[in-house]
Amino acid sequence: MLYLIGLGLGDAKDITVKGLEVIKQCSRVYLEAYTSILTVGKEALEDFYGKELILADRDIVEQDADSILKDAHLIDVAFLVVGDPFGATTHSDLVLRAVKLGIPYRVVHNASILNAVGCCGLQVYFLSSGILFLKNHSFVFSS
Repeated sequence: MLYLIGLGLGDAKDITVKGLEVIKQCSRVYLEAYTSILTVGKEALEDFYGKELILADRDIVEQDADSILKDAHLIDVAFLVVGDPFGATTHSDLVLRAVKLGIPYRVVHNASILNAVGCCGLQVYFLSSGILFLKNHSFVFSS
């Protein structure tokens, strides 16, 4: 199975309990290292998580995603992302590739940069339009 795990915005301890549990059970753990700035070193994360991390730079994620997905139908593979896993389209592409290959996936969300907007005295709903999806209805309201 492929796991996309959000690391949050701060240090190694910002990971969720669920995220940490998943990392500990995975055979391979990739650390996405190009769409966001990591505020702690790879070694600090490895010490806290108790796992060796494989750095996944832009070339690996965009050009060689198959290496990340290799054997993910047989073993658990984690893909760690600063913030929330779906902060970049590249991460959505990885999920689509997994689905196409019949590899199951799970997402462990965490805080993203949008959650930090309030620290600047702003509110998210003033920055963009919100969308409301109503269950069992065929229409959508936009504010």
